[in-house]
Amino acid sequence: MIISAHKPLRLLLLGTAVAAIGGCSDPLDWDLRRGDGMLNTAPAAQRTLGTPPAPDARGVITYPTYQAAMARRGDTVADLAARVGMSPEAVASYNGVSPSTQLRSGEILVLPGGTGAAGAAGSGAGAGSIDITTLASGAIDRAEASQPAATATAPAGTAFDGVEPARHRVESGETAYSIARQYNVTPRALSQWNGLGPDLAVREGQMLMIPPTVAATGPAATTAPGQGTPTPLPPSASKPLPAQTPVAANRPAPATPASPNLADTRTRQSQLAMPVSGAIIREYAKGKNEGIDIGAPAGTQVRAAEDGTVAAITKDTDQVTILVLRHKDNLLTVYANIDNLTVAKGATVKRGQALGTVRPGNPSFVHFEVRRGFDSVDPMPFLK
Repeated sequence: MIISAHKPLRLLLLGTAVAAIGGCSDPLDWDLRRGDGMLNTAPAAQRTLGTPPAPDARGVITYPTYQAAMARRGDTVADLAARVGMSPEAVASYNGVSPSTQLRSGEILVLPGGTGAAGAAGSGAGAGSIDITTLASGAIDRAEASQPAATATAPAGTAFDGVEPARHRVESGETAYSIARQYNVTPRALSQWNGLGPDLAVREGQMLMIPPTVAATGPAATTAPGQGTPTPLPPSASKPLPAQTPVAANRPAPATPASPNLADTRTRQSQLAMPVSGAIIREYAKGKNEGIDIGAPAGTQVRAAEDGTVAAITKDTDQVTILVLRHKDNLLTVYANIDNLTVAKGATVKRGQALGTVRPGNPSFVHFEVRRGFDSVDPMPFLK
């Protein structure tokens, strides 16, 4: 009976509150944090946000300037790092955790270094027992591990469905709410893009991705029923055309000089240059041969396919040299089965610069790979 007696009072208070909200001229602060000296986040709460892109089969999400990885059920940091082919210590340090930390299913870790490479099976033709693809992948892994950590905020770029998310490293005293206010996004969106738990807890040193915002467009103009849709004013109607003097009928039009065919004289340069001149003796096959094998006489100079820096140099037990160059636009090139190296790690090289010579073999050849981030790609479109 007591509850029943208070029901009319509760309804009266609710009606009063709704009326007060309806009478406000300012937009409602949907996350209820408005106050004197506080930032009103209502515009952010009502703004349309980009959707996080789906990860690949390994859980990797690739953006133009960096990559992130999504944890699976039961993953530790070491498990995730092993799956993407990176050092557990490097991934843990970059995200403010230890390699043994248990991760939530769907939790996102930003990968250090901007780019990386995962190992793949396969061997080069004519290389005997030398597993060139595996060796090249290991060289790439070491090249990535030696790179300095990425900065806290990535440069702007295009993600799969919008603007690339910036990155923010959590400092002492910060919360998901304060970070969301700082970037004018909602805590819910911040949680969605980073796989935060129900309590939205963040840890000091954690690297968070900031959801990119998309400006919302206003509603389309409407008309009363039966009035039809107004026709927009064409651009040409906003300003008159310039006055023209008609050509007299008996006056011949001026002759138009013939335009030169620039296509006949233009020289097109391929994105990458062939490291040696020769026939392709083994073509690219994803998962089997992660590059191409180019036949060339032993001692032929092997040259850089494009401007870049020497990211890694390694050798196998048979002293077969593998060299990795880093180029712009997240591109790596790999050169294996070479001798007499003429460059050192960290050196800057130019397109066409000699790197070494073709190693003797039966047949003698150069194994050449092109990598974009973690994945190998067919080198041929870059060489045409």
